[in-house]
Amino acid sequence: MKNNLGRQALIAVALAGLATAGVVHADEKVNCYGVAKAGQNDCASKTGVHDCAGQAKVDHDKGDFKTLPKGTCEQLGGTPEK
Repeated sequence: MKNNLGRQALIAVALAGLATAGVVHADEKVNCYGVAKAGQNDCASKTGVHDCAGQAKVDHDKGDFKTLPKGTCEQLGGTPEK
C-alpha cells in the first residue's frame, strides 16, 4: 500500500511540474507585426496611420500587430517586436 501512495505522490508532483512549466511559457507574449486582420489589431500602428486598436484597414499590414504567445508569431509568418 505504501508503494502505491509513493508512486501516486511522485506522479502528482511530476504533473504539477509540467503544468507549471506550461503556464510560464504561455505567459510569454510578443507583439507580432504583419499578422493582424483588418479591424483586429491590438494597438496603434507603428507607421502612424492610426492610433488605436481595431483600426487596421487591411489584412497583414506590416505596421499593425497582434499580441501572441512567444513562438507563434514566426509560425504565422509575422515579425516579432524586438
